[in-house]
Amino acid sequence: MVVRNPDETRTKILDAALDEIHLRGFQGMRVDHILKRTGLTKGALYHHFTNKQAIGYAIVDEILGQDIMERWVGPLEKSANPVVTFIEICENERAGKNASQIEKGCPVNNLTQEMSPIDEGFRERLEKVYQTWTGAIAESLERGINNGVVRDDIHPEKVAKFLLASLQGIIGVAKCCKEESVLDDMAECMRDYLISLLSQEGLSQVDLDILKAS
Repeated sequence: MVVRNPDETRTKILDAALDEIHLRGFQGMRVDHILKRTGLTKGALYHHFTNKQAIGYAIVDEILGQDIMERWVGPLEKSANPVVTFIEICENERAGKNASQIEKGCPVNNLTQEMSPIDEGFRERLEKVYQTWTGAIAESLERGINNGVVRDDIHPEKVAKFLLASLQGIIGVAKCCKEESVLDDMAECMRDYLISLLSQEGLSQVDLDILKAS
């Protein structure tokens, strides 16, 4: 008797679909490619998802949104110094990525550019992801101000939006140029800007030589 695990099958489909989207874009994703990757039948796939669009929506809701929660929201919520944490997250994201990986870009940004202008369901879901992301950055900056480590003359919400837009822009340009050095040059400028957000007390609490060399 074959024991079926519906949750495992659903996850397998979404993971394979995300790989396809990252490689070819949502519009370039083909169901037969997903079936080949997973070894599933069409019947099994359509048991979990009514159509290709439903797969895309689930990827945003269940994978990309959750990924932002784990990689960004969680660490920022626990952070004593949001500037240092932001830099550390960026450095962790950069670590180990070669030109071919950089070329794939950010899946959230990729889907935003490809699908938000033509599909309202995608746009709404991606907007929710961005709101969660910027909200976490803004709240961490606000706490940093209250803790005295971030300058009190900044507007947390505006800076959060600028930081996220800059981050996505950096990834997009590096994706287009296919150059690790381009990514690193822009990341250095981002790091300098982030350090400029620290208050004098915040500056005194971190080793800037280590931070700038990270």
